[in-house]
Formats: sequence, structure tokens, C-alpha cells
Amino acid sequence: MRYVPIGTSEGIKLISHGSGDFGAGEAQLTATERKEGSLIEVPGVLIGIVPIYNLPGVHDELRFSGELLAEIFLGHVKNWDDSQITHLNPGISLPKLPIKVVYRPAGKGSNYVFSEFLSKASRKFRAQIGVSPSPKWPVGEPAERSSDMADKVKSETGSIGYVEAQYAVKANIPYGLVLNSAGRFIKASPETITAACEAVEAPRWDKFSASLTNAPGADSFPITSFTWLYLRTSASDARRATALADLLNWMYTDGQKLAAQEGYAELPQPLLAKVKAKVSSLR
Repeated sequence: MRYVPIGTSEGIKLISHGSGDFGAGEAQLTATERKEGSLIEVPGVLIGIVPIYNLPGVHDELRFSGELLAEIFLGHVKNWDDSQITHLNPGISLPKLPIKVVYRPAGKGSNYVFSEFLSKASRKFRAQIGVSPSPKWPVGEPAERSSDMADKVKSETGSIGYVEAQYAVKANIPYGLVLNSAGRFIKASPETITAACEAVEAPRWDKFSASLTNAPGADSFPITSFTWLYLRTSASDARRATALADLLNWMYTDGQKLAAQEGYAELPQPLLAKVKAKVSSLR
């Protein structure tokens, strides 16, 4: 098996054109991609995208709303002591320092999740940028990989970016609490990410391609998503299909525990059972 870390959009393109046995990423398939590529998406694990920042002297966890993050990434809020930031963070002394935006380049799943959340939170962002794995960010500098994003923010004073929560934890970078649909500022954790999934999926547990951003529920972290596996609905090579079935079986058993050790959130058991049944029906 060869793993190629090429990003969500490129992965979908390759699996659609018959290259590889499966793809993975955080963008929902379009109706055209499902039909023309004979593809489905099934949940693999759960992730949370967090705003990370570098503000020396600020030791409190900052609070962000979707509206504020949209204004920052649109380039309208330019300094850390802007009233829109201080309003959400009373009692915290914020420096008079320019905000340096860092973003992911085109084709990345974290772009899709982050832009989807911002589009739900801000009409202005939805109209100007919209939901896309390749947003046309009006300000900032790119960071190719998630690890590059973490390194860039960690090394540049005044910077802000977004990354999967486990990268922030491993790199020991501060990351903010985000306002959810219930009006609470929530920190990303396996529990709050799982809460978002449960709020959307329960009680039927069959919305395999559901959006989890801005999910209802008091404890839901609002920038939550599935990482999906993109699979063909039929296989032309029986040996490869059997090997893939064995791999998927591992992913949905021991693999879930390994994912949790790496900082992802496991799929809730009722959903896991439905996903395993769906995958078994593809053989």
C-alpha cells in the first residue's frame, strides 16, 4: 500500500478517475462526483479545526465567534486590539499588534471545513468567499501542510491560522474557544467534537455525508467535521477489493483506537456499526 498525501481535492479527482483504491478528505462529494465516479463517502474519524495564534504575553485562551473569524480572514479586522476582539475577551490585555493571517493553499480539506463554518456564521463571508476547498483568501500567506501551518504560526508573532486540533496540541500552540450555535464558547476536545457528531447523527445514525459544522447542542464544538473515506460502489479487481475490505475492517476496529491516540475523535459506536454494515455491503 502506498499513501499519497496530496490533499482532499486531488484525492477525489484521482479516485474518480480510477487511480487508487480509496481516497480521504473533509469535503463532501458533489452529486456529479458521486454519479460520474460511482463514489460514496463514509465517515472515517472525527476532526475539529481550531483557530491557532501567536500572541506573546497573552496567557488566557482567547474567544472567537464565527463572525469575528470571518472578519479577520476577510482582512477587515487588522489588529489584535480591535474592538471586535476585545469585546469577546473582556479582562484580557491584547497587544496593539498587526494580525498576520496564515491560510492553507487550494485543495485542502481544512479549507472546506473552515470556510463552511465561516459561511454559516457570516453572510459577508458567504457572499465573498463561500464554501470551498480552494477559497480565494484576500489576505495572508499560505502554509502547504498542516504541520507547516503550525510551524509558521508558532514562529511568527501576531499570526493566526487554523489547523486540526491535534496539530495544535502536539506543537503546544494556543488555540481559541469558538462560539457555538447554543451561544457557548467551546474548546475543541474529543468530547466536544463527538457531541457535535451526536447532535447531527442521532438517533438514526445514517447521515454519512452530513455537515457537522455549527451543529446544535450546548457542548458541540462548532468547527467539527468527518474525515471521509471516498470509496467506489463496485470493484473490478476481486483481490484488491478483498484487501481493501480487510483494511477497512481494521480502520473500523483497532484503527479507531489508534486514531484516538493520535488526537482524533473516534466515531460513536451506533454510527460505527452503521458504517461497518455499509462498507460490508460494497464487497
